[in-house]
Amino acid sequence: MITTVQTKTYLNYINGEWVASISNEVEKSSNPADKQAIVGYVQKSIKEDLNLAVEAAKKAKEKWRKLAGSERGEYLYKAAHILEKRIDEIAECATREMGKTFAETKGETARGIAILKYYAGEGMRKVGDVIPSTDSSALMFTTRVPLGVVGVITPWNFPIAIPIWKMAPALVYGNTIVVKPATETAITCAKIMECFEEAGLPAGVINMVTGPGSVIGQGIADHEDVNGITFTGSNGVGKGLDKRR
Repeated sequence: MITTVQTKTYLNYINGEWVASISNEVEKSSNPADKQAIVGYVQKSIKEDLNLAVEAAKKAKEKWRKLAGSERGEYLYKAAHILEKRIDEIAECATREMGKTFAETKGETARGIAILKYYAGEGMRKVGDVIPSTDSSALMFTTRVPLGVVGVITPWNFPIAIPIWKMAPALVYGNTIVVKPATETAITCAKIMECFEEAGLPAGVINMVTGPGSVIGQGIADHEDVNGITFTGSNGVGKGLDKRR
């Protein structure tokens, strides 16, 4: 008897739904320890897919920013608890995708859990200061406000901790997200998105689009509706992003 194991195809996460790329093309994610072992397939997205994700984040930002910080933090607490329940599964996926030992990826996942819990607590902290004034009738104060839509571009070598430490503070401070993970570890990022989805984040608050950096990463950098970018990667690409902003 021959048993066939079907390799899963992972979709983009846009506006609270898992959707295929408009291109109908996928790319494989292979185990670096065994190139014949395919971990799964991810979407080879195009600019139109990115536009849908940015539009979803743009529509969601007003309602999200109006929530109390503690309400946004509660979503992060929920995501942390879900990630904690799935720690072995997600760590194993990261090991298969990028080659670290299971002990290392499990430690990295635990770090991601701690980051989520930390920033969940930030939702209860002050967002400004009252400043003394020489005018007794004046109230002078500062307050922090969200940027809006934040583009998150992440590398392959820390596929759990880096996306989370970029997304968690942006989310708790009232921003919405479009994340573009490294293609080599996009399946691991998809599993993180599943945790946020299960935590119940409103549609459009967090979106994931996979695909080539030259298309999706470049598209995030150039997009007029992306209000901020957080990037970790090569010096060359980083300098290019800085010039474009």
